[in-house]
Order: sequence, then structure tokens, then C-alpha cells
Amino acid sequence: MTAFLIVLALVALVVIVTLVKSVRVVQQQTVGIVERFGKFKTGLQPGLNLLTPFVDKVRYTIDMREQVVAFPPQGVITEDNLMVSIDSVIYFQVNDPVRATYEISNYIQAIEQLTMTTLRNIIGGMDLEQTLTSREEINEKLRYVLDEATGKWGIRVNRVELRSIDPPPSIQDSMEKQMRADRDKRAAILTAEGMRQSAVLSAEGQKQSAILTAEGDKQSRILRAEAERQARILKAQGEAQAITTVFNAIHAGKPDQGLLAYQYLQMLPSIAQGDANKLWIVPSEIGDALKGLGSAVGQVAGIAQKAEGNWEAPQLDNGQVPEIDSAAPAAVAEADNAVREAIAAAESAAVSSRSQAAPSTPSVPPPASSQEPPAQEPPQR
Repeated sequence: MTAFLIVLALVALVVIVTLVKSVRVVQQQTVGIVERFGKFKTGLQPGLNLLTPFVDKVRYTIDMREQVVAFPPQGVITEDNLMVSIDSVIYFQVNDPVRATYEISNYIQAIEQLTMTTLRNIIGGMDLEQTLTSREEINEKLRYVLDEATGKWGIRVNRVELRSIDPPPSIQDSMEKQMRADRDKRAAILTAEGMRQSAVLSAEGQKQSAILTAEGDKQSRILRAEAERQARILKAQGEAQAITTVFNAIHAGKPDQGLLAYQYLQMLPSIAQGDANKLWIVPSEIGDALKGLGSAVGQVAGIAQKAEGNWEAPQLDNGQVPEIDSAAPAAVAEADNAVREAIAAAESAAVSSRSQAAPSTPSVPPPASSQEPPAQEPPQR
């Protein structure tokens, strides 16, 4: 009984091991390479697969997804004998897992070495300046060479990128100095160009400003001359109108001999005014004026006895013309009193001037109202 149980257990164990060896699960985007007695038998697709136990064996599991491999920096010599350090990134994908398994032992290492040798060939035909400025060209050439070389391995190179190209430190310093000098040069050129443009624009603006100023001055002078001409014309017209108005007003008022003599005598006191007057000359016409005031003698030569003519009185603001009543007794009495006051003022002024004048200066005696004084010439100093 015990032996039977042991045999049964051994059979169950063999069955379990056989099932484990015959059943294999493959992940998505993964292919298993199956060998039978060391020879390629088939490739396992993703999912549940059955194998012949103890005969078939899964040798490799190949990842079919696109892979990215970054290679460490490698020294490369340019055409002008300068060492530059270049590191690259390769994007590739396995198309044929059987060939990738049996055509090459380690395709990643092979791609790395192929990349380095291809870079040396490409960079060796370029100088440093071309190497730094031709990244796209280098990437395209490198991808083409790698894709052609790895095609027989069942691998397709999708993309190649150069991450950095580092020249030696001394060359970097020289390049920085050169770049700085070039930028300083361009900055100086741009500054000079800006200053030139600014000077041109400033000169153009000053030119336009001077032209506009001259035009404005010209127009201003023309307008001022025109305004001054108009002002002179209006002033002359106003003076002419004022003279005409005064002249018409005087003649319209019909002044007589007494009024003119009164106005003449009113000016005599102003002759003696002033502290600096040392000599007062009495006009010879004062006798004629006084004679007219006495109204004892007839008409004085040179003065009309009565204004004649058709003269129009000036219009006032209210449209009324003032009337002069020469026959009013109150006006006549007031005029006589004013005449007497003027005669007394003239006599007092003459006496004061005579007392302050030199002894050789003749004086004119006050005329009588009933006698005509002889005409005298003005004394000479």
C-alpha cells in the first residue's frame, strides 16, 4: 500500500513537471525563439503556447518594441586635427527576431561600435566649423549607414541624434572670444547705423522745422503788415471823421466873436503856469481879443463876426442834436462873468510875470473897454 502511494505520487509529479514544460505564456510585443535539440524550431507568438516537453526549449525572448540606446561620449578627430567629444542616441526596432538572434550575438554592442566608426568617418571629412553647424547632415548620414548595415540583422534604425559636440576647452575659449568679438562688432555696426539714421532724421526734422518756421514768419509778417495797413487806414479814416465831426459841430453851433475871444483868453493862464517860467510874453492879439469882449468896436481882422454857412450838427448816441440858445439871458450873464474872471486871471498873471522878468522886458498894460490899444510886437529877448 505504501509502495503504491509512492508510485502514485511520482506519477503525479511527472505529470505536473510535464505540464509546466509544455505550457508557455508570451507577453504582448514579445516573441519567443524555440529550439528543438539545439535547432531553431519556431517562434512563440504573444499568448498561451504549447511545447513538446523535454524536447522544445525557449532559447531567447526578443522585445519587438522600439528601443532607445544612449552611447557614452567618444573622441572624434576632425579634418583640421581637433579632438571633439560626441555622444549620440540611437532609436531602433527589431523587425526579424530570428535574424536578430542568429545573425549577430549582441546587436546593441554592434550598433554602438558601428555608430562610433561611422561618426569617425563622417566627422573626419569635416572641419570644426562644419561639424558644429551640420548636425542634421551628420544625423542623416549616420542613420543611412546604420540602417543599411543593420538590415541584415533584422533591425531597423529609425532615428539617430547627436546630443552634444564638445570641442576642447581651449577651442571653446577661443570660440567664445571670437563670438564675443563678432557680436561686439555687430553691436558697434548697429549702434553706428542707428546713430547715422538718428542724425539723418534729426537733420531732416530740423530742415522741415526751419522751412515751416520761415513759412510761418513770412505769413506772420504779411499778416502784421496787412493789419498795420488796415489799422492806419482805419485810424486815418477815424481822424478824418473826427475832424469833420468837430468842424461841423463848431460851425453848426454858430460861434460869435465873444465866444472865440473867451476861448482865446482861457488859454492865457496856462502860459504862466510852472515854477521855471522866468519870462511871460503877452501876445499882441490880446488887445483884439479884449476889444471883442467889450463889444465896443466892430469886427476884428481875421475873426468872423458871425459864422455863416449850412453846417450839420453831429448826431449824438441817442439820435438827438443839441441846440444852442444864444439868446438865453442866463447863458449871456454866465458868459460875461466867465470873461471877467478870465481877464482878471490874465492881468494877475501878467503882473506876477512882470515882477519876475528882467527890467528891459516890456509889458503890456491892460486895455480899456472903451479904447482900442495899439497893436504891439512881441518883445524880443
